[in-house]
Amino acid sequence: MHHGGGGGAIRVLNVAEKPSVAKSVAEILSRPSGGMRSREGRSRYNRVFEFDYSIGGRACHMLVTSVTGHLMELEFDDRFRRWHSCDPADLFHAPVRKSVPQDKQDIKRTLEEEARKCQWLVLWLDCDREGENIAYEVIDICAGANSRLNIWRARFSALIDREIHEAVQHLDRPNKLFADAVDARQEIDLRIGASFTRFQTMLLKDAFVLDDTGDDRNIILSYGPCQFPTLGFIVERFWEIQAHEPEEFWTINCSHTSDEGTASFGWIRGHLFDYSSAVVIYEMCVEEPMATVQNVRNQEKLKYPPYPLSTIELQKRASRYFRMSSEHTMKVAEELYQAGFISYPRTETDNFSPNTDLHSIVHEQVAHPNWGTYAQRLLDPEARLWRNPSNGGHDDKAHPPIHPTKFSAGETNWTDNHKKLYELVVRHFLACCSQPAVGAETTVEIDIAGEQFNASGRVVLAKNYLDVYRFDSWGGTLLPTYIIGQQFVPTTLTLDSGMTRPPPLLAEADLLGIGTDATMHDHIKKLLDRCYATKDANTRFSPTNLGEALVMGYDEMGYELWKPYLRSMMEADMKSVSIGTKSKSEVLENCLQQMKACFLDARANKVKLFDAMGTFFARSSRPVNETQNSIETVRPCAACNESEMFLKQRPTGEFMVGCRGFPQCRNVVWLPRSLSGAAVTDQVCPTCAPGPVYKIQFKFRRRDIPPNFDVDHLGCIGGCDDILKELMELSRFGSHSQTATPARNQSQTASGVRQGSSRQDLHTSFHPAVQFTNGQTPVVNPQGFRSTHTQSSGNASGQVQCTSCREPCVLRTANTEANRGRKFYKCQNLACGFFAWEDDVENSAPRGRGGRGRGGRSSSRQSSASASAGRRGGTQGRGRRGRGRNADGMMFVAATGEPVYGSCFICGDPTHFANVCPNLGR
Repeated sequence: MHHGGGGGAIRVLNVAEKPSVAKSVAEILSRPSGGMRSREGRSRYNRVFEFDYSIGGRACHMLVTSVTGHLMELEFDDRFRRWHSCDPADLFHAPVRKSVPQDKQDIKRTLEEEARKCQWLVLWLDCDREGENIAYEVIDICAGANSRLNIWRARFSALIDREIHEAVQHLDRPNKLFADAVDARQEIDLRIGASFTRFQTMLLKDAFVLDDTGDDRNIILSYGPCQFPTLGFIVERFWEIQAHEPEEFWTINCSHTSDEGTASFGWIRGHLFDYSSAVVIYEMCVEEPMATVQNVRNQEKLKYPPYPLSTIELQKRASRYFRMSSEHTMKVAEELYQAGFISYPRTETDNFSPNTDLHSIVHEQVAHPNWGTYAQRLLDPEARLWRNPSNGGHDDKAHPPIHPTKFSAGETNWTDNHKKLYELVVRHFLACCSQPAVGAETTVEIDIAGEQFNASGRVVLAKNYLDVYRFDSWGGTLLPTYIIGQQFVPTTLTLDSGMTRPPPLLAEADLLGIGTDATMHDHIKKLLDRCYATKDANTRFSPTNLGEALVMGYDEMGYELWKPYLRSMMEADMKSVSIGTKSKSEVLENCLQQMKACFLDARANKVKLFDAMGTFFARSSRPVNETQNSIETVRPCAACNESEMFLKQRPTGEFMVGCRGFPQCRNVVWLPRSLSGAAVTDQVCPTCAPGPVYKIQFKFRRRDIPPNFDVDHLGCIGGCDDILKELMELSRFGSHSQTATPARNQSQTASGVRQGSSRQDLHTSFHPAVQFTNGQTPVVNPQGFRSTHTQSSGNASGQVQCTSCREPCVLRTANTEANRGRKFYKCQNLACGFFAWEDDVENSAPRGRGGRGRGGRSSSRQSSASASAGRRGGTQGRGRRGRGRNADGMMFVAATGEPVYGSCFICGDPTHFANVCPNLGR
């Protein structure tokens, strides 16, 4: 290591990952010189320690402070952080940034102020990928304040004098590849987690009554790339248990008692499921019960000690031996590490380096009252108990296996769990340095009437590592002496029955064994916090209805997002980044492209999630303004040119495509009520503009459309799809008796169906829609109302009567530029919304598309369109007058190319809405 030239003491800023680690490092390094001083930084939790020290013979003035884990957070830009600000699919490519959150600004200021006065920066972060990533966050802050800093990395695995002094005298450079690997993982997890979480939550939360989560309306249905596969293991085992059908079986057992003891012999066949066959064989044995010894095998058996202790193995064994949760195990282990009693507890390594002085570690335990005698025997060459630890085959290149670093007979501030975990670490370390246990095993095979039986017995000759590792046992029974050819009559010979049993629920130790992720305990805790799973007193897990429904929904889609394969591939890519065989950008591009395709397919098949949720939960009856379903972008809004149009299903079941800028922009397209489903696809219309305009997969109800049309149609609402236009008009007209929106004084069921509707009406209503000639398309009521308004709608005095309310209309004058001075009739009941131009009522002459001349059915339907459109109120769309306008002047064309109906509720003019009415405020 080159320290650089120049005279005088070097000011060195040392930064640790936690305040407790900073204090330990400062105390260890300051002992030779003494005189350590402490002062507060900008953050009262992160103090600054000062003392003099010598690095490589160079005088240094050391300043030691700390961060508290990650200093920065990765997040989306502000415009994408609100849940309804964008399509969740946009989160796969939305801009992200890393910044210091508000609660850590004081730590940032401390680093900046101290860095400006220093020449060196030494990073004491944990020596794994995560620690390296935090190191580069610190570098970013400090180098921003002082670009001349000489940056070094201290590598250590235990907070003990030997390791700390060794680390500071052999400083290294930070590893950017490790930091890049974590950056890639963070970005992948953020994008995948945020997109799927928003999708699931907005789609399902308010649509169902989630009794698993209580009455919490703020529940988040989260999705995590690690958390969800963990849930998948629980659900898969639960399904295996549910699918298990107990089956009765039969087996033959016999025993023989002599002066030396009793031997129990088991049937070589194990068991039979056919009762008759089992009875026949049993009767043969009863008729000829003489047993003949055919073989006696005696052999030496070895039981090997465990591999050195990794994080996953520590969690599994603490769960199995002490019933400690993985989360609590890691909390206690971190406290023991920070106090200097064990090495760094987050490691995947299960083999010791040849340079590790194992004997010194053992020697520190000789004074312990419980295992000190064993440690002394282990160091005694004459006892021949020592054996170098086996290689488990895993090495994360960052930390050694977990081992004791300082002797303790139990500290006064330790809890029982601290004592248990420290004991486990010490005994495990002593065991893995020991000889295996030695036993003698005897197997006796006998024959009864041609059927084979055997019995086994074992005696432990040398316990070796079992003397110290009290958590392991190696039991066995001692058999009587038998010789080949010996004959005897069994003491008992029975035909026993039993039932096959399902596999057990997964225990926490089982879940911890599914991977090598040292943060597995976090995934398990999230499953419990999110109400996806429950854990009983024996630490065995069961999925909740919510957890099972989510896994079932994705499983029905055919995408195994709940399986560990995708995450395994991601972890392999992260490792490739850390060793430099793949770039961060390459991994991000490939992984996010794959997962976005999964997301789009999942969204297109969201009905599977709905069906799965419907299996477990009742549908919600929450008010409209409290229900928010999934948002799927269809196209840019051409009305406001600032936002996007999105597909949404209302709680009543209706589909609409509206602008996200509502209420500032009221551009909307109401889709026909004959739809049973609609989903935005990733297919873009090549002709419609402004684009992109994404096509929608429509599903119509068969009863509401003519038989010559398919119920499934991939269509575009941009105006280019003639089939969709015809289907929309036919379905609107044909489904009137079921889906018409009644006036406020009419009775209506919760689903929006008018009382008294009959299925016969639905079928007979098709006749006018399909009996057209000359290829003409009729002008139909867009909501399916059958109008009774004709040329003779007025009363005897010539007053026009509202066709719905049967009340006289008022005559008003339009005040817009296009229709200034033109008169129209308007119902006095604002909730009704009947509207008709005066000259149209007088002439009854249709002038729009599809007209058949003066008078007749077309005119009647056009007037009906005016009346029924008014019932929808004036908030259906901003619109503008354009092509295809009817003779009554009330049809407008939205940005989608479809007509939009409505009128101003202040003056009744259909060419504008109330928010821009010239009569507003008069």
